[in-house]
Amino acid sequence: MTEKPRAADPGASGSTPGGSEPADDGPRVVIRNNRKLGRTEETPAAADAGADAPAEGLVEEAEVMVDEIEAEATALDGPAPTGPPVVDAPAQPVDGSPTGSPLGAELEALRAELDERTRDLQRVSAEYANYRKRVDRDRGVVQEQATGSVLAALLPILDDLDRAREHGDLVGPFGTVAEQLTTALGKFGLTPFGEKGDPFDPTRHEAVAHRTSPDVDEPTCVQVMRRGYLRGERLLRPAMVAVADPE
Repeated sequence: MTEKPRAADPGASGSTPGGSEPADDGPRVVIRNNRKLGRTEETPAAADAGADAPAEGLVEEAEVMVDEIEAEATALDGPAPTGPPVVDAPAQPVDGSPTGSPLGAELEALRAELDERTRDLQRVSAEYANYRKRVDRDRGVVQEQATGSVLAALLPILDDLDRAREHGDLVGPFGTVAEQLTTALGKFGLTPFGEKGDPFDPTRHEAVAHRTSPDVDEPTCVQVMRRGYLRGERLLRPAMVAVADPE
């Protein structure tokens, strides 16, 4: 078996490998896991082993330095807390400034002003809602009145058409135009009334002649001189009739 070459004896050469001072022969202390491990004088066999394996000595020195650093870090950090984590209590809100302070008086003034503005807003909103309802109602009334005025202005023309129809003159193209006019006016709600034999209604008929007859059991329109007209429920013009009462 081949023998490993031995390193030069430090004691013989008078220097350590690398040119350092001779090693101290005193006791060596190793710090490991926060404990000191003492060792007495190295035996000649151990010295020979250290001389044979210089790398193992370097590793041992590195372990000593690491253990020293860990010990110092543990001493600085202190023991880890074992209890529950400490949580700072939240700051308590301030309920208000003392009575009579300038800040409290200003706050009360602001609250009073806010209440007043809120009441003003509610009042204005109610007034605006009523205004819109009134405007819509007035708009409808104005529209009804305008349409009724136009239809009332066309009633004399319809009377002439009725007389021409009674005499048989409403024929040909003239008759077609008359029918179209009557249909167009009916789309605006114009409704004629007043026929011979209708019961007399003083709210809708205008009696211009009166007589008695054994052929009727109640006041009856026996002759229609001019028809009346309605627009919806509104009376535009009453019918002009002759009335017969029972004997």
